[in-house]
Amino acid sequence: MIKYLVVAVLLVLLFGGAARMIVAGGAKSLNFGDRFLGDSDGATLLVAGQPYGEGPRNKLNIWVPTGTKKTDKLPVLVFHYGGGWYSGARDDYGFAGRAFAKQGFVVVIPDYRIVPEGHWPDFLHDSAAAVAWTDAHIANYGGDRDRIALSGHSAGAYNAVMLALDPQWMKAAGSDASVIRGVAALAGPYDFYPFEKGGRADVAMGDIRPVEKTQPITFVSADAAPLWLGHGTADTVVRVRNSRRLAAAMHKVGGSATLREYHGLSHNDLVMALTKPLAYKGPILPEMTDFLRGVTARRVSPAPIAE
Repeated sequence: MIKYLVVAVLLVLLFGGAARMIVAGGAKSLNFGDRFLGDSDGATLLVAGQPYGEGPRNKLNIWVPTGTKKTDKLPVLVFHYGGGWYSGARDDYGFAGRAFAKQGFVVVIPDYRIVPEGHWPDFLHDSAAAVAWTDAHIANYGGDRDRIALSGHSAGAYNAVMLALDPQWMKAAGSDASVIRGVAALAGPYDFYPFEKGGRADVAMGDIRPVEKTQPITFVSADAAPLWLGHGTADTVVRVRNSRRLAAAMHKVGGSATLREYHGLSHNDLVMALTKPLAYKGPILPEMTDFLRGVTARRVSPAPIAE
């Protein structure tokens, strides 16, 4: 009886006018609702709390399609959550792990340092270290190290895009940006200077000079990994112009960037749509998945030329 009462309350919150209030309570609420109202079949939390570094937040979770074998070679997605570089926890993003694992991906969700323990570039060093660990070890969990893509929402989208565009971060982690086959990013800040005085970005990176090195748009290049940039037109937290400008800058230098605008969707709507109960908000998951499958497709060697 208690479970049915909980489900009834969640239905009111999720499908009524209080969906935004649920997000205000954190990703934990989204994950809770997804577990109760979604379909739990098809995805398994294989590893929880795997260290990828020495710090207390240098840990990650790994989700896999149910039935995955160690000998499988599935495409891999490293998902970086948002939170303004102030909040976030890997365990609260099980809904993202389940969503993409059900689509056939091995999904890695790392924690990273956040304010006040970490500031720019700490969260970039941690994000790069998590990807480098994935490159070195994911074959032990059924993933294909040659088919790694990144994703993220908000501040996590910033982290993922920076790793793909500025090669110094992966190099510092003992790896290379070439391991990143593509990035599917949701509602990220990519060209957001000047910072709002006292705002989260100002606190996280406002002392950095020159400030241009904090901006992903500075590092666009023709040989960067392909980007898929999803953004809601009603986003008042990170304006859609961030994605528009980055896509335009990538195109200008001959790079690959797909811009997908979702009319009337807010900042949180996009990540909410990854949950089963709120998938009606928009086709975010299937469109991200289409892009990710494309960039992580197996590369076929050309046939030898007959003499």
